[in-house]
Amino acid sequence: MSAAASAPSIAPEIVAQHGLTPDEFERACRILGRAPNLTELGIFSVMWSEHCSYKSSKVWLRRLPTTGPRVICGPGENAGVVDIGDGEAAIFKIESHNHPSFIEPYQGAATGVGGILRDVFTMGARPIANLNALRFGSPDHPKTRHLVAGVVAGIGGYGNCVGVPTVGGECNFHPSYNGNILVNAMTVGLADARRIFYSAAAGPGNPVIYVGAKTGRDGIHGATMASAEFSEDSEAKRPTVQVGDPFTEKLLIEACLELMGEDAIVAIQDMGAAGLTSSSVEMAGKGGLGIELELDRVPVREAGMTPYEIMLSESQERMLMILKPGSEGIARRIFEKWELDFAVIGRVTESGRLVLRMGGDVAADMPVGPLVTEAPLYERPWAAPPKRPELGAGEVPAQDPIAALRRLIGCPDLASKRWIWEQYDHLVMGHTVQRPGGDAAVVRIPGRKKALALVTDCTPRYCAADPRRGGAQAVAESWRNLTAVGATPIAITDNMNFGNPERPEIMGQFAGCIEGMREACLALDYPVVSGNVSLYNETNGSGILPTPVIGGVGLVDDAARTVSLAFKRGGEAILLVGETKGHLGSSLYLREIGGREAGAPPPVDLAAERRNGDAVRREILAGAVSACHDLSDGGLLVALAEMAMAGGIGASLEAPAGVPSHAFWFGEDQARYVLATADPEGVVARLRAAGVPVLRLGTTGGDALTLAGGNAISSAELRRINEGWLPAYMAGP
Repeated sequence: MSAAASAPSIAPEIVAQHGLTPDEFERACRILGRAPNLTELGIFSVMWSEHCSYKSSKVWLRRLPTTGPRVICGPGENAGVVDIGDGEAAIFKIESHNHPSFIEPYQGAATGVGGILRDVFTMGARPIANLNALRFGSPDHPKTRHLVAGVVAGIGGYGNCVGVPTVGGECNFHPSYNGNILVNAMTVGLADARRIFYSAAAGPGNPVIYVGAKTGRDGIHGATMASAEFSEDSEAKRPTVQVGDPFTEKLLIEACLELMGEDAIVAIQDMGAAGLTSSSVEMAGKGGLGIELELDRVPVREAGMTPYEIMLSESQERMLMILKPGSEGIARRIFEKWELDFAVIGRVTESGRLVLRMGGDVAADMPVGPLVTEAPLYERPWAAPPKRPELGAGEVPAQDPIAALRRLIGCPDLASKRWIWEQYDHLVMGHTVQRPGGDAAVVRIPGRKKALALVTDCTPRYCAADPRRGGAQAVAESWRNLTAVGATPIAITDNMNFGNPERPEIMGQFAGCIEGMREACLALDYPVVSGNVSLYNETNGSGILPTPVIGGVGLVDDAARTVSLAFKRGGEAILLVGETKGHLGSSLYLREIGGREAGAPPPVDLAAERRNGDAVRREILAGAVSACHDLSDGGLLVALAEMAMAGGIGASLEAPAGVPSHAFWFGEDQARYVLATADPEGVVARLRAAGVPVLRLGTTGGDALTLAGGNAISSAELRRINEGWLPAYMAGP
């Protein structure tokens, strides 16, 4: 008799432990025509988890624009694919590993990097760059220093060993992340546009192949754990955190890419969240077919593993493939050459069912389609947050600009993150053109003049103040970051990090951010091609700031024509592009100098973003600009300080009349750039002819930023303040 047919009834508390509501459990019983056994319950649990099914977010995600002339493959596959010309494609995605990284920071962050690498090379791409977006709690919180150290070491340890450069990212601190940090990892790879590999199963009778590392008990219930908020017992969830081996991952990359050079693979999927369950179910579901697995054949590293444990394990560095009949021999030779496990564990069927056998018994027998198509889909109630008032400059305390700059440039959010990125190998492979620390990383495409520009960005305090503006600003700022190095932005991947979607105010944040992102993507011709949703990021009912991280990718025809933010030489004119009204609501100046988080964030004029950015990019590509920096956190004087620090060259500056000094220097108005040029007359004339506001601020030179009246600070002093905070903090008291 099969184990499925003889399943004992499941106690309600066991169902609850698996994260299913009573209604969802009843739905599962109706699909099966009976109560599930424990293995089947585990499969429903992970496939219907928020992490795998997107049951609270899917109705909103469908509103995002996902197509465009360069899009080869949008959301729904392992990663997004865009055409970059010359028969080549860029494949990229960002994904979260938030909960695991809070529980076990080194392994949580390391396996986050490993998982996103697999998403990319699964599709036939060789990874060429990693990025990340990190959010930690208050520096004063007793766990923050430990979490920063572990996460950074995990990212560096895995990425450095695999040999893929970590070229960019961001790191911010806020008390809302005290109990739930964010670790978002992004990978970009290159592939032959004619040889993209997809995950849909095909060919009844085709063999199902397991490759990579052995299966253990680590990571069981990882997907379920990532779909629930934390409580006081978060430390008890340590066994649900996966353990990574970057050396095995490197072998897996090479073996998979070698096999992809043969005519052998029908479909391929990495075993990420929910492991063998999600990979087998998703492959069969996309192909409208069934799949039978012999679990006795699965390579395991622990004795006595049950079907439940084998199917739900999230052990790392594993892949599932469907091969053409007769190609097993060549595949086996390749994987054995790379010293990786290779096993034929099943076959594709026409039954439309997932059938699992072990020890001569049927461990599970379930219809595949309903696991995917009949997963719960919720239109959660949502409530828009109350509008914050617009703040006038007179409502924000004025401070001497140089004194304020000292405070801002050394605050945790604006302090140099060199201590972090120097632990990452950002030069391995030899194609990094612009290193971390600028507006965007630039990575040359091997054997070509062209390059990709890459960035991650988000301003959560804007999203908390006004989700729609914040969502639009996150997209627009990533677009500006790419533009500022001379790249044409082509597509994004997103990582939607939010609290509990069952609370209307959290769902209102999500809905508002999606609407703002949609508007910006449409206005900027900047589609979403992949992404990830991470909900329930809260502890004991206290949620994080809404954090829709944007991973942007841009294309540069000639890497030699890119610019950086560093001032290059003295005697050049400094130009401010874009309109400055001095918006201080939700600004860093207000928080760090005024001591409060209040007011509406800056408006986002998407037409101005497009007009100003396109005009700036033309000047860069024409060779008329020697340095460019977009304006964001901290405003104009912070941006100028960053340019001076990067180049070791100062500037003489003058503020115009009409805008209060503190608002002019520290307002966070959008759609703005600072340029340095040796041809100010020509650049100004062309910008104004394009309808772009532009103002001459001053001249580069000397070793200090000097304001009218002689108030000054040297670039060396700025650098000492800016680069001193993080190393001192990590050294501890």
